[in-house]
Amino acid sequence: MSGVLISIFSDTRQSLIWNVMRIVRDRQIAEDLAQETYIRASKAMEHGSISHVEAFLHQTARNLAIDHLRRMATRSRVEAENIDPSVVLQVCQDVPSTEDALIERQRLAHLSRALAGLPARTQTVMLLSRVENWPNSRIADYLGISERTVFNDLKLAMGHCRDALVRYERT
Repeated sequence: MSGVLISIFSDTRQSLIWNVMRIVRDRQIAEDLAQETYIRASKAMEHGSISHVEAFLHQTARNLAIDHLRRMATRSRVEAENIDPSVVLQVCQDVPSTEDALIERQRLAHLSRALAGLPARTQTVMLLSRVENWPNSRIADYLGISERTVFNDLKLAMGHCRDALVRYERT
């Protein structure tokens, strides 16, 4: 069966290239897509017979050309051409700067000291609520206290931390 495919592909190769070139407007890309068309047709024939090989080749080539245009359109929205390398080095990273990281570490240390100044139960309520994302009812059951006490401890902890950060920001 591959001999049939080779024969039909050889006969229609120029037609495939011409049709694809009308879509992509580039001879080299058209030739590459025609070759990809042959590879896809060959794989399709391994899994079963193709009743109209020539039509299959033309439709596959057309689909590959359209896919190519879509990829290029997507890339053109995201990528830029002819960019000065010095500009690329100035692009923001998702990683904070060393200075920002240091400032945040200092704020975290200050917040930790503020939390350490609270009663043990209030610290536990704060950590379970804000770090572990436990609901107040679960915290109350875990600590054997009422939900209202959990709410009050959380309110005390949040206010204490907020005040500590405001004092830190002023310095």
